[in-house]
Amino acid sequence: MPISYANNVTATIHEFILLGFLCSQEIEILLFIVFSIIYIVTLLGNGAIICIVWWDQKVHTPMYILLANFCFLEICYISSNVPNMLLNFLSKTKTISYNGCILQFYIFLSLCATELFFLSLMAFDRYVAICCPLHYPIIMTKKVYGSLVAACWVGGFLWLLTPATLISQVPFCSSNMIDHYLCDLGAMLAISCVPVPKTTLTCSIFSVVILFITLFFILLSYTLVLRTVLQLPKGSGSKKAFSTCASHLVVVSLFYGSIIVMYVTPGAANQPGMQKFVTMFYSIATPLLNPLIYSLRNKEMKLALRKALCKI
Repeated sequence: MPISYANNVTATIHEFILLGFLCSQEIEILLFIVFSIIYIVTLLGNGAIICIVWWDQKVHTPMYILLANFCFLEICYISSNVPNMLLNFLSKTKTISYNGCILQFYIFLSLCATELFFLSLMAFDRYVAICCPLHYPIIMTKKVYGSLVAACWVGGFLWLLTPATLISQVPFCSSNMIDHYLCDLGAMLAISCVPVPKTTLTCSIFSVVILFITLFFILLSYTLVLRTVLQLPKGSGSKKAFSTCASHLVVVSLFYGSIIVMYVTPGAANQPGMQKFVTMFYSIATPLLNPLIYSLRNKEMKLALRKALCKI
């Protein structure tokens, strides 16, 4: 799809080649097997948590319903890039259409933004539950947390509309080889015909703003939670509160840490190999680890899991 740009430069690229990991066919087959297993395990792990929350009445609380929605988000998130990557391992051409690349960019980063909003919402839920326990049933009603979940999804996809529109206007004249396994921001800007500083700056601003606003909100929520927990008498539920919050903070640390390295730290991920590794960590590793982190560190989830396994 030709796209006009400044200085009479016109994009004539109709498809891109995702170079992936640049290895031999034998290694690609091995990677296909490894990532297929990771993908299946991720689907099963997150799907198991969704089913447990659906079946077990004891975990029909806002915290676990949010967790189930978060697991569904993780399934969508990893499915936005891994299936295409698996196909490219077996493909000789490794091509993706221009429109398909822009769409993958938009969906992948929109789901990433949605996850940032979800992590903030889960932090807010823990803040209300621990700092305002008497008001928790009044504040976190089904209508309220249903609206908040919907706002996370809508907000994530609206936030990336401007960056996706700008990327669709970047001119790609000759090179159509993206040195990545998906259509990511840095890898696409690296093959543009001309420098696009305004697009780069705007996309960076959008990334940094949502990243640090949500991170600030999470840190503020857990600072208030920590202050409240430290004031509780021993044996009054402080250990359970710490355990529940610790699971969430581990997920936050893994996800935010890798994204900050990728999009915020200057020069930390300029090399294509580093870009692929960091992207793989926050887009593939975290959805795989999240079910393990939440289920192994949460007493109610472990009991519900045992009950479900006994019924099988």
